This record gives sequence, C-alpha cells and structure tokens, in this order.
Amino acid sequence: MAHPVDVHVGKRIRHRRWLVGMTQQQLAEKVGIKFQQIQKYETGANRVSASRLWDIAEALEVPVSFFFEGIEAEGTQSSTSDNVPADILGDKEALDLVRSYYAIPENQRRRLFELARVLSDVA
Repeated sequence: MAHPVDVHVGKRIRHRRWLVGMTQQQLAEKVGIKFQQIQKYETGANRVSASRLWDIAEALEVPVSFFFEGIEAEGTQSSTSDNVPADILGDKEALDLVRSYYAIPENQRRRLFELARVLSDVA
C-alpha cells in the first residue's frame, strides 16, 4: 500500500503538470526518465527521491515545497464549505477548467468570473 505522503506528492505532481499543459512524456523527457515512472510517481506507487523531486520541481517551475502544500489538512475534511470537494486538485475536470480560465484574456476572464458568481448565488 502506498504511503499517504507519496500519494499526496504524486497528486501535486499531476496537478502542476496539468496546469502547465504538459504530458507525462514531456515531463519525463525533461527529467530524463521514462513516462511510466512519472505514472508511478503520480499514483504514489513509487516514492520520489529528493533529487528526482528537485528535478521535477525545476521542470514544472515550482519550488519543491509546492509538492507538500496542503498535506497537513489532507484527510481531515471530506469537503469544504460551499460543497467544494477537499481534493479539488485531484479532479481533472476542475484542473482543465482552471487552465482554460487562465487562457482567457484578463478583461474577459473578469467578466466570466462575475457571471459565475451571479449564477452561483442564484442556484
């Protein structure tokens, strides 16, 4: 069984990779390993060594600490207020939505944000 810390770090690797629009193959090439190893890291099946995590952090342009953010609170709540899942970063649809949102020009993005707030207040 995978250690919860390894699973958390793997989720954070996957989350960041999705946000930057990088495939497992592309990340693997930047780090100098096979994409299957990235798959194993992302599921927590294999533990990421410190030096490899450093390389992954550089490839994904985040500090190493990024992979440990939120680990204290993980598992303490099944959801936050407003019915948002606690593991929203593990939801591919949510990550795709965030990536698409930030691809919209800023002035249109602000208008879309306001529309979403109005619609959520109505629901």
